Amino acid sequence: MTAVGSGVREIRIHQEGQYRVIYAAKIDDAVHVLHAFHKKTQRTRMQDIDIAKRRLSKI
Repeated sequence: MTAVGSGVREIRIHQEGQYRVIYAAKIDDAVHVLHAFHKKTQRTRMQDIDIAKRRLSKI
């Protein structure tokens, strides 16, 4: 997820719909979940990307 920031990754879950978990790994030897959401369209909403960016900036 380079749209969010360097080192940010995404887990995709395809079960009864589409779910995403955006996380940042290896910051202070921890995994930080930035945002998790139910994805309803093919494109990730800018609102979801902005939430993850704001939370990443607070780490």
